Amino acid sequence: MIEGRQGVKIRATLIEAERRLRSLSPERLRVANYLLAYLQERKESEATAELLSLPGFEAALRRAVEQAESGEVVRLGALEL
Repeated sequence: MIEGRQGVKIRATLIEAERRLRSLSPERLRVANYLLAYLQERKESEATAELLSLPGFEAALRRAVEQAESGEVVRLGALEL
């Protein structure tokens, strides 16, 4: 959840962005939506690249997928924590 001053600033930014979006023509609204989708995709791509740059991550992920597909997993509720 968004808290504190940062939360207030974010909410204000969202309100201002919505006001601006509502004032756009349908064509410009589509362009703005494409831009937002591009920014979101780029963020996701950067996060993926960061994970893949971790030493051993790709191999560990591959092993985890293989274990899950073969049923070699333990339910979280079965763990004694």
